[in-house]
Amino acid sequence: MITLEVLRTGPLALLEDLGRPGLAHVGVTRSGAADRRAHRLANRLVANPDGHATVEITLGGFAARVHGGDVDIAVTGADADPAVGGIPFGANSIHHVRAGEVITLDVPRAGLRSYLAVRGGIAVEPVLGSRSYDMMSAIGPRPLRAGDALPVGVRVDGYPELDQAPVAAIAEDLLELRVVPGPRDDWFTDPDALVRTDWVATDRSDRVGMRLAGLPLAFRRPERQLPSEGATRGAIQVPPNGQPVILGPDHPVTGGYPVIGVVTDADTDKVAQIRPGQTVRLHWSRPRIAAGNSSGW
Repeated sequence: MITLEVLRTGPLALLEDLGRPGLAHVGVTRSGAADRRAHRLANRLVANPDGHATVEITLGGFAARVHGGDVDIAVTGADADPAVGGIPFGANSIHHVRAGEVITLDVPRAGLRSYLAVRGGIAVEPVLGSRSYDMMSAIGPRPLRAGDALPVGVRVDGYPELDQAPVAAIAEDLLELRVVPGPRDDWFTDPDALVRTDWVATDRSDRVGMRLAGLPLAFRRPERQLPSEGATRGAIQVPPNGQPVILGPDHPVTGGYPVIGVVTDADTDKVAQIRPGQTVRLHWSRPRIAAGNSSGW
């Protein structure tokens, strides 16, 4: 059996696939890769189905040795100068690794999360139909540790026709996101303050949610409380301190903070690459319509 022996994990290394949909009614969120676009690209470069598990590596510092045979790999997402045996091979490309060689990722210059795919996928035992780790519920294969042996699955037929994929560079400073207004934008005295403010991502962010810091949003009736409602990835909740939180892939199934807007699904992958201290600017994806008295003010 071919395996990857984990030598170093960096700040955080998780196994992720496309998650476990359809379980919200039993309190289990979907989870899955934070940057689904990068995850899918890594798999496609090595001819894997999109749903195969990859290693999601936060801020680099990862190393693994190949045992039992040769493998083909790809690294996407944040460019962490991937190398084999100390020789760089470039992100968003395919590389052949011989048994005994060591794969390394350094700290990326921009972005937060890199994805390592191996042809055949990482074939650990799934939990509730997925090999993803959910940080909030601790469901799925636990975070990787040095000494772990990751089994590589059976290679599928066919092989990719591209050696490298052209991918736009990840923004290093200002990052802009599109937001659908509501459903609770009428809970705020000035909902458009959300898109007028340059927010800063804080270091109190993880896969559950990304906290933003800036001029606090003001509630129309601060004393009013909202019954818990269903939550979704990309929802922008506003707690009593007025500082927005963008929910990530491991978000809770329900939440009681009003949601002023929701990041468009196409832009939620960008959220996964925002680093603490980076400036975030939000834009309405369509004109916001004043809600009038619909919430019973």
